[in-house]
Amino acid sequence: MSKFIEISPQELEGNVFQRIGRQWMLVTAGTREKFNTMTASWGGLGVLWNAEVSMIFVRPERYTYEFLERETDYSLSFLAEGHRQALQFCGSRSGRDVDKVKETGLTPAFDAAVPYFAEAEISLICRKLYYQDLDPSHFLDPAIAGNYRNAGLHRMYVGEIQKVLKRMER
Repeated sequence: MSKFIEISPQELEGNVFQRIGRQWMLVTAGTREKFNTMTASWGGLGVLWNAEVSMIFVRPERYTYEFLERETDYSLSFLAEGHRQALQFCGSRSGRDVDKVKETGLTPAFDAAVPYFAEAEISLICRKLYYQDLDPSHFLDPAIAGNYRNAGLHRMYVGEIQKVLKRMER
């Protein structure tokens, strides 16, 4: 099992646009007994309400949505290189239908009860502070609506980053 050290959010290295938009992340919520994960390429990190936060966007039809609604905490795992197939699988299959951990070979790890993955280079453990459903009447650019032709509007979650876990070099 990989070992992790805790660092502060200010010590995060790398380009957040590259990490989220190109490398992707796993959004995971649930308990030790039952959790789900999904791949996301939309989101952000920043400062809000005097706290370091993550912002994630999840459609209500996603299975992970149910876990995010039920739980107080969630994790964002940024996997090490070589896990693109696992990310693609977790983004295209529902945990309602398949066991994503079994199918991808990913290794669950837990910070208290919050699930994340041992294959991650970085995992953020976040506590939900706020949510809001996107409202199409607030889209200032009409082209944005094109993202919602076949699915529901995202719910935005803002979570305070409680911990940043960085995998120790091997």
